[in-house]
Amino acid sequence: MCSGTRRTLRNDAATMLFVLLCLQNIVQVLSEATLLPPKNIQVDKWQLRWSPATEERDIMYTVQYRSFNTDEWKVVPACVQIAFNSCNVASTKSKGEHGCVMLRVLAERHGLTSIPVKACSRHGDSCTPDFNLTAWPGSLAVHLTSDHHLTPEYAGNAKHRIYFGKQGEQLQKYKDVASSETISELEEGQRYCVQVQYVIMNKPVGLASCIQCELVPESGDSTQTLIIVSVLVVFVLVAVIPGVAYILIFQRKKIKRYLQPRYKMPDLFLEPLHISVLPSSQSDEHCDVISSITPEEFRGK
Repeated sequence: MCSGTRRTLRNDAATMLFVLLCLQNIVQVLSEATLLPPKNIQVDKWQLRWSPATEERDIMYTVQYRSFNTDEWKVVPACVQIAFNSCNVASTKSKGEHGCVMLRVLAERHGLTSIPVKACSRHGDSCTPDFNLTAWPGSLAVHLTSDHHLTPEYAGNAKHRIYFGKQGEQLQKYKDVASSETISELEEGQRYCVQVQYVIMNKPVGLASCIQCELVPESGDSTQTLIIVSVLVVFVLVAVIPGVAYILIFQRKKIKRYLQPRYKMPDLFLEPLHISVLPSSQSDEHCDVISSITPEEFRGK
């Protein structure tokens, strides 16, 4: 009986070990069948940079571009299966209309290819909108400009596409607007992220901006902000305005003196003075020299 029990236990242990080895092999095969794509793909002055998603070696990268008037992705000749984490893509500027193209990067290793990931632009330029965010309780204002280089040619057909959503989620919701827009009905106390891209007739143009996030404040935070602003306004009314009034009333003469233009002497007075000396004439009258004077009362004596 004991020998049979030991034999059964050994068989169960061998079976469990076999199952564990099979599971390990399956996990390894699945991990090798998929390749993680690069991350943090950003463009700064036509220099494309990204970060590897894994520390594994022998991973090569390829950069692709696409113009807005076509759906075909083409490789950037200088950035095909490179081992570096950056590449200059200035050559693609001449490939797209208005010099605007979209870019993406994919990873390759031993015949495996990752999904491609689109790049974003760190700074606004002629192909990427520049914007700022202002958060209010329950809303987020996206400040844009309607005057950009696509407006003269496409007018109302050139718009901004605003992607938005909670931080950590994919930005699937979007709005197409001509200029600034306020996104309402947002959850207070949550961080929301925004990404903006040009679109022409509903087709994306150029690189999208890199994602910016902002905390949507709660109503209490707004009250505190209002109090601070009120205190600053009162300070200005109490301190600054009386000071300006004092200067305008009691220092008016000095202000007028400082504001008077500097007097400039006419050029006539700056010219040298010429004095003509007339020569003496031969017909001048000759006079005798008086040697003494006698008072009138003594002249008859």
